Amino acid sequence: MNSTDVFAAFVEVVAESLDEPATNGADLARRAYLSRCHLTRVVTAAMGESPSAFRRRVLLERAAYRLLAEDVGVLDLAIDAGYGSHEAFTRAFGRAYGMSPREWRREPSRRFFLAAPSGVHFHPPAGLRLPARKEARGMDVLVRMVEHHVWLTGELIERGSRLDAAALDRPIELSVEGIDDDVSIRYLLDRLVWQEEMWLASVADRPFQVPDCAQPVTTSISELRSRHADAGSRFVALVTALNEEGRFDESFVDTTCEPPRVFTYGGMVAHVLTFAAHRRSLLIGAFYTAGVTDLGFGDPMHFVADGTPS
Repeated sequence: MNSTDVFAAFVEVVAESLDEPATNGADLARRAYLSRCHLTRVVTAAMGESPSAFRRRVLLERAAYRLLAEDVGVLDLAIDAGYGSHEAFTRAFGRAYGMSPREWRREPSRRFFLAAPSGVHFHPPAGLRLPARKEARGMDVLVRMVEHHVWLTGELIERGSRLDAAALDRPIELSVEGIDDDVSIRYLLDRLVWQEEMWLASVADRPFQVPDCAQPVTTSISELRSRHADAGSRFVALVTALNEEGRFDESFVDTTCEPPRVFTYGGMVAHVLTFAAHRRSLLIGAFYTAGVTDLGFGDPMHFVADGTPS
């Protein structure tokens, strides 16, 4: 078994043992079918951490995530993380995160990944995520989006097979249920802008207050223009940098979610483009109804090809 195989086997056994706080180094070596000495030597060389230090860090990351995401007592978290007392866990947590578990829980936005030479971290709800094995650039994201389009089209056809002829042929009344409610032009414009602002805040680990969708939107066009000039340019800069650095397959923690979740940058960009396309299409139709037709269908074909509007 080479070092790569040992690394993979070790990560697998750690992931499988996260809910077993009594697991020790000898147990990990036995499950990986290696001597403890050999496991420690290879893992430490490959990961920059000893097997026991790696597991302690991952368990602390999980505890930090659960403090943000779950209503569970600190003592219970301490036991689940393999600590014999509330005090021992609090000391270890304070050394790792610079504050007590209770202080951490009160913070509005926290990134629970700790520094790790290996790049392997706890991945909610109960696994580990390895670092990207290769650079992923914009074309990779585009291909995956096309693959998703083809897959989803096939799934939609299969769902169509469950309907009778009357349902298949019934004229469609536009529905945005489950995506947006009580939409208007002002609402959709506001949603497009704060979607950019929300993901920029998430990537930068800054707090973001998601607007209350139950409240009417009163944002002025002047304010939307100003906010979009800032957020739009910064979002383009972010995606450009991710593409140039091949980082679309890297992970980040979205602390604007309840509970916080881990996404890849490429997944985030695909999400933004998909839901923005839906809202832009609704807006194009609404503007047509209002007599504004100079944007055509909002088709990106010519813009992507030569930078000119369609």
